[in-house]
Amino acid sequence: MTSQTETGGVTGTRDKDYNLIWYVESCLDNALRLDTYIQDAERDGDSEVAELFRKAQADSRKGAELGKGLLRSRLDRG
Repeated sequence: MTSQTETGGVTGTRDKDYNLIWYVESCLDNALRLDTYIQDAERDGDSEVAELFRKAQADSRKGAELGKGLLRSRLDRG
């Protein structure tokens, strides 16, 4: 199965680099999705759930920023 053995021969991107790109995209996607969840909780007047989602969104943003920084430094190296 290709997805279990791919090491860059097919995609031209090493697995660890691809995984880093995937991680950043997933964090950013999660931050966007959580915005909807925050709005839903606020609409229902549930500030406790809204706050939980705000904290999770902040963590997702932080993860994306850390991942982007690492990716940037690796791309700069060539």
